[in-house]
Amino acid sequence: MNILVYGAGVLGSQLAQVLVRGGNDVTILARGKRAEELERDGIVIRHVFQFKTTVDPVRVTRSLEEDDIYDLIFVVMKYNDFPSVLPILAANRSSNVVIVGNNADARSMQTFLEENSRVEKKVAFGFHVSGGRRQEDRMLSIGGAGGQMVIGGLDGEIAFKSILDQAFEKTKYKLNYLDDIDAWLKSHIVPILMLNGVSFNEKREMIKLDGNRKQLQHMIGAMDEGFGVLEAMGISIIPEIQAKLIRKHQRMLYLLLKIYSVLPLYKLVAGSFGEIEALNDAFNGWKKVTHMSTPHWDVLKKGYSNLK
Repeated sequence: MNILVYGAGVLGSQLAQVLVRGGNDVTILARGKRAEELERDGIVIRHVFQFKTTVDPVRVTRSLEEDDIYDLIFVVMKYNDFPSVLPILAANRSSNVVIVGNNADARSMQTFLEENSRVEKKVAFGFHVSGGRRQEDRMLSIGGAGGQMVIGGLDGEIAFKSILDQAFEKTKYKLNYLDDIDAWLKSHIVPILMLNGVSFNEKREMIKLDGNRKQLQHMIGAMDEGFGVLEAMGISIIPEIQAKLIRKHQRMLYLLLKIYSVLPLYKLVAGSFGEIEALNDAFNGWKKVTHMSTPHWDVLKKGYSNLK
C-alpha cells in the first residue's frame, strides 16, 4: 500500500517504521537536516525499554504536491503546526487522511479540508500512544513492542476503515477504534496540560518537577477542574477511569505523580512549549464559555503566562 507519513519527528518516525515493517510502500515527508539523515541512515530508533536499536530504509520527500497520490496520508505533528499543513492537504488529490496528535479542534480541521479540497476528503483523527525525544541522529522511543493508535471519525465509522486495517494487517500495531474520538482527544488535553503546567521556566526551557506536596495537590486539583470544564460543555471524559481516579482515588494519583516526578521519564513525554501554549489557549477558550471557577488551574497557569 502506498502511504505518506507527513512529519518526521519522534512519533512520525515511529509510525513510519511500523508501516515499513508491515510491508507497505512508505514515504516520509521531512525537510532540512532531518531529510538528509533519513536519506543517509534510514529511520534509526533506540527503543529504550527493549534495549535495542532498529534501522529501516524509507523513501523521503520534501513536499506534497497536488498530483502526489497516496492510498493513505498520516499527518503526524504538533497541534500548533497543523494549521500550516491543512492548505497543502486540501490541494493534494489523495482522499484518505488521518490527522494524528493532540487536537483541540478536530471539527474545524475536518471542515476546512471538506470545504477547500478539490477531491472528496475522508478524514479520521488519531493519537499515536507513545513518546520519546530526538537524540543526535536517532530517535529515543518509549513505545511498546507493538504500539497502538486510538483512532476514529467525527461522523460515525471511518469511511476507509478497511484500508487502514489492510495497512496494519502484517504489524503488531493495534488500531483502537473509538466512537467518540473528539471527546477522547479533548479529555487527553487535560492531563497533558496538568503535567506540563510546571515543566517550563521563564526561558521556555523544560525543567524537572519538584514533586513537593503543594505542587502535586495543585496538579491533581487542576485536573479535576479541567474535567469539570469539559463536562460543563457536554463532553464525555474518555476513558472514564481518568475522572474516577482523580475523584475517588486521589491518594493513588498523588503517589503516581510523586513517582513520576522523580523519574527521568518526564523528559520523554513532555510536550514542546509551542504546542502546550496552543493547547492551553484552547482550554482557556472552553473555560470562558463555561464561566467555571478553576483556582488550582489558575496556579498552574502561571507556568504558561510567564512564558508569553
